[in-house]
Amino acid sequence: MGKENCSTVTEFVLLGLKDALELRVFLPLLFLLIYGVTFLANLGMIALIQVSSRLHTPMYFFLSHLSFVDFCCSTTIVPKMLYNSLNEEKAISFLGCIMQFYLFCMCVVTEVFLLTVMAYDRFLAICNPLLYMVSMSPKVRVVLVSGCYLCATVCSLTHLCLALEITSYSSNVINHFFCDLPPLLSLACSDVTMNELLLYIVTTFSEVITIMIILTSYLFIVITILRMRSAEGRRKAFSTCASHLTAIVVFHGTVLFTYCRPGSGNSVDTDKVASVFYTIVIPMLNPLIYSLRNKDVKEALRKVVGSKIFS
Repeated sequence: MGKENCSTVTEFVLLGLKDALELRVFLPLLFLLIYGVTFLANLGMIALIQVSSRLHTPMYFFLSHLSFVDFCCSTTIVPKMLYNSLNEEKAISFLGCIMQFYLFCMCVVTEVFLLTVMAYDRFLAICNPLLYMVSMSPKVRVVLVSGCYLCATVCSLTHLCLALEITSYSSNVINHFFCDLPPLLSLACSDVTMNELLLYIVTTFSEVITIMIILTSYLFIVITILRMRSAEGRRKAFSTCASHLTAIVVFHGTVLFTYCRPGSGNSVDTDKVASVFYTIVIPMLNPLIYSLRNKDVKEALRKVVGSKIFS
């Protein structure tokens, strides 16, 4: 658009998903159900890990933080989206939009690094079991998790500060269901080449580094498992890694699809569907994946529920 159409904005309008008449009731109900499961499953996982002594291990320490991040990510996006789906105005203030983007970016970047730390944790547990508890001491766990949050904070603040330098927009209508950076930059009147380049470089660099660490960790894990003489030992080792690998593939697949593609020719509707996966669906799936495929979690849940019933 031309410069004459540019102006400062005090609020944005989020168009949301396709507003087909037959979906106006179904989608909000579906997302409300998903959010309800996400809320209960993630907070339930955190509570279970806290109260069950058998889950006081490094793996579940990291899993409790993953559940916390998933809960925060979903809570940052879904309630406002549900409110807008029932409201004709679909507005969000400028400050609200900026804060939503910042918190969302914090959650996604934290999860990228947290899944990597969890892969390293599995590497130590399977490849160096005798030194595992020493190598992954409480102090080391806190340092690793703090590093994940610190990297996310620096990354999010960098994007936030650059976005705040945009003084005028060609429109206040964002063709998305939340305030993500790419659709926001597409409305800017000023030159946002640096913003787009930094977004692409940081995302690609983070994905390449973390995926390389994950692949290297699992390469050594597979080699170690194949050398095990016990079939039961191999089965148990593969079982402990299956949940983590499932979460990694689903999460990194959608992030790569959304942020690491060339900008030309991207379908907005396709990007929205991908965004639904990593902002709404994955936060629900992670606790379910780790609980349904994990014998320790199911056993701990059975004991906690049983003790409450018979107490």
